Amino acid sequence: MHLERGVHLKRKLGAFDAAAIVVSNVIGGGIFFVPVIVAQLVPAPGAMLAVWLAGGALALAGAMAYAELAAVRPHAGGEYVYLRDAFGPLAAFLTGWTSFIAGFSGAIAASTIALADYVTRFVPGAAGAKPAIALAAIFALTLVHVRGLGPGRLVQNLLAGLKVGGIVTIVALGFAFGHGHAANLAAPGHAAAIPWLLALVPVMFSYSGWNAATYVAEEVRDPGRNVPLALGLGTIAVVVLYLLLNALYLYALPIGELAAVPGGRLMDTAAERLLGHAAGNLLALFTIVGLSASISAMVLAGPRVYFAMARDGMFVRAAGRVHPRFHTPAAAIVAQSLWSSVLVLSGTLSQLVSYTGFAVVLFSAIAVAALFVLRRRDGAGPASAGQDSPRAFSAIGYPWAPALFVAASAVMLVNEVWRNPVPTLAGTALIFAGVPVFYWFRTRS
Repeated sequence: MHLERGVHLKRKLGAFDAAAIVVSNVIGGGIFFVPVIVAQLVPAPGAMLAVWLAGGALALAGAMAYAELAAVRPHAGGEYVYLRDAFGPLAAFLTGWTSFIAGFSGAIAASTIALADYVTRFVPGAAGAKPAIALAAIFALTLVHVRGLGPGRLVQNLLAGLKVGGIVTIVALGFAFGHGHAANLAAPGHAAAIPWLLALVPVMFSYSGWNAATYVAEEVRDPGRNVPLALGLGTIAVVVLYLLLNALYLYALPIGELAAVPGGRLMDTAAERLLGHAAGNLLALFTIVGLSASISAMVLAGPRVYFAMARDGMFVRAAGRVHPRFHTPAAAIVAQSLWSSVLVLSGTLSQLVSYTGFAVVLFSAIAVAALFVLRRRDGAGPASAGQDSPRAFSAIGYPWAPALFVAASAVMLVNEVWRNPVPTLAGTALIFAGVPVFYWFRTRS
């Protein structure tokens, strides 16, 4: 594949395109099992819905902080760029290293394996071919996104639309024709403050991915307007969909039964209760579409981080070049897909993903904290540090909203260390394994 440095990424994405990436990236598997955990901690329907609303408010606070960062630094790479400018190249490299090793690549591998599992429902005798199906999904979406933002945007928007449409259809059918009970939504119950705060932790994990539009900021038209708009619209859409799904779960099941649903069976159980066993295949098809949308969004977003790293000499040099015909970071996309394929075939995928799950919260909190550093450093003066314009967008609720986000993230991280010390320490070791790699790249560059 011939690549050239002189060719640049093109600004072809609008606010809707970037919002579709946000929605696809956020709505993954979490909403289909986390409500069970929340119901166990918060056995009161109103308080349970309030946790999801509060989590959405925190996600929106983080999204608005990222919106300001992306508006004044509209470059590919997301928090890699913000950490580099605020805290230096090592902090930036570690977030990119984690994204490549497990954050995006591991999530892609895990999602394609789950996708293959659902596909085999419709293909009898294909159970032994799950790795091949997973690899085929990675290859197909890699090819789409390598060939440019034209086909990539079309496929991404189509999958995102089908995903949102599927959720809305399920909710509408459930409430209109399902055999549920509205009284479940108003059932009495008591929720103590500490369990309510603990429930906020898994809820925030379910909202992770609200920052996806910032990775492609360099390819968004009028980024000072469209990136903040995409982050806001995408995050609000997810909050509404999450509240509707949780209300549907409660409509189908009293909160005590909801808390006792086996892991991974929430949507199936709720749908069967509401619409009968025939809903199983419909849900399987919806899950295939939903997983495909998430995988597509990650195949699109992740490589922009490695592209930014490579331009700084912090990744394989070819990853920092743009394909002369397709105007995509083709080598970065291929590199991520190759590593994702290795993870599909490895036996360590689940451990790797669990080790680095908390890193998503860690680096997003550091990126939001970077807003305070960069505001103080940049002030209100002329554009600098690659800014297109000073304060093209100001974070709504600054400084209280981003400060609350950082504080809530700190509580989540402390809770994760306390509850799961071994995976957290292993994940920390994996992150810091990138330090010698950073110095190796720095020496080469």
